Amino acid sequence: MPLGVGAAVRRAAQTLAEAGSVSPDAEARTLVAHVAGIDPGRLPLAGALDDAGVEALDLAVARRVAGEPVQHITGVAWFRTTHLTVGPGVFVPRPETETMAGWCLEQVSAGNRVVELCAGSGAISKALAVEGPGLDQWALEVSPDAIPYLAANLTGTGVRVVEGDMADGLPELDSSVDLVVVNPPYVPLDAWESVPADVRDHDPELAVFSGADGLDALRVVADVAARLLRAGGLLAVEHAEAQHSDVLALYARHGSYDTVRDHRDLTGRWRFVTGRRVL
Repeated sequence: MPLGVGAAVRRAAQTLAEAGSVSPDAEARTLVAHVAGIDPGRLPLAGALDDAGVEALDLAVARRVAGEPVQHITGVAWFRTTHLTVGPGVFVPRPETETMAGWCLEQVSAGNRVVELCAGSGAISKALAVEGPGLDQWALEVSPDAIPYLAANLTGTGVRVVEGDMADGLPELDSSVDLVVVNPPYVPLDAWESVPADVRDHDPELAVFSGADGLDALRVVADVAARLLRAGGLLAVEHAEAQHSDVLALYARHGSYDTVRDHRDLTGRWRFVTGRRVL
């Protein structure tokens, strides 16, 4: 029988809470809106779910209880003021990265050349393209599984999508880039068991893990950004909170950057390091 959206949200939230969800109410609203085919903000205006809608909601909740990310169930991830298509094979963008994207927006002006490395779904590039002042942008990604998502999400933004390894990618831009931004893999291999199941089991390993200490990709980024950036160009790179001191030391010792600083995300955790290519 039909089920009002309020009752549907409460029922879904209860099931999710019992399964251990840390945000059952938000996840329930997202799933109910998904099966209803509306934006979550319009839920109060929605009519009751019919029998097919109730069945679809029960299936969606069961998938979430089984550990599948909400974003894979809905096929959509929100990032700052925009949304992206996501699914198996591409890393799901997280809210903690939004602060770094905001910092980048504060540093750029119209016509600046910007490169996102390890672009994945293109969340950062799309946010900069949508909110930014008319930038000249590239997004580089090595995974053939992620490229279709990247290309779809950046269609119509003017961002150039390039498939390739960052180690030697975009040589035509050497010494000409104003800003390099990257959310690289940075989880140590021996931390596998401590990674949340929805990340460990559903995000691609290539986008999550990076060597014994988690710093392999961050070391490559230091070299690549030094090659790409013009003198005075800026770098922003995400890291784990526990890597705060190690990443600061890595970029300070590199010799290619000055004004190396660490920044906190909205939760107060150390989240991304910035530096300026030496003049």
